[in-house]
Amino acid sequence: MKILIVYAHPEPQSMNGALFKMAIDTLTKAGHEVKVSDLYEMRFNAISDRSNFVSVHNPEFYKQQLEEVHATKINGFADDIEAEQQKVEWCDLMIWQFPLWWFSVPAILKGWVDRVFAMGRFYGNGRIYEKGVFSNKKALLSLTTGGGKSDYLKGGFNGDLAGILRPLHRGIFEFTGFEILSPHVVYGPARLSPADRERELEIWSERLIQIFEEQAISVGEY
Repeated sequence: MKILIVYAHPEPQSMNGALFKMAIDTLTKAGHEVKVSDLYEMRFNAISDRSNFVSVHNPEFYKQQLEEVHATKINGFADDIEAEQQKVEWCDLMIWQFPLWWFSVPAILKGWVDRVFAMGRFYGNGRIYEKGVFSNKKALLSLTTGGGKSDYLKGGFNGDLAGILRPLHRGIFEFTGFEILSPHVVYGPARLSPADRERELEIWSERLIQIFEEQAISVGEY
């Protein structure tokens, strides 16, 4: 199978970095094709503006969605955006690896979505949710948190993690047609012992070996 891993963490020696490397090693050894977007290593520009395009629809007034539709029709995306779009279109499974920052993804990953998930190409003309462009693909969030597991339960200090992740699961993945696999979470890795961190990496590797046997989860509407 074909897997895209989008990785957003500035420190390669972090737990996110270790999870990223483990995913590449495990999936490659299992015979899958793996492509990556290491956003910090790429120094990916998170600012979405006319630099997304080599084409121009309206030079007088910038409306991104109209520029995206126009670029889709005439192959007018900038080379860096076109390359990322092709990776998403290529994969069977897309994995995001990131730390939970301010109850969401790091800005560089959100900027990647803002620039890459273009109207006309990834959605539009009724091609959303169950009829989405990527209805034949799966998506998986792999993330770390600052707090422990009990902090992310209903009634916990930070609230239900499923609710925190719903804007990503429902508003990005399901909106464009992806089926959602259960998120993979390492809680509070900074507080784990070296042995516990190694065990978390083993658990991740063991899951990835069987990942294409997993069934999609129900995310639920807002």
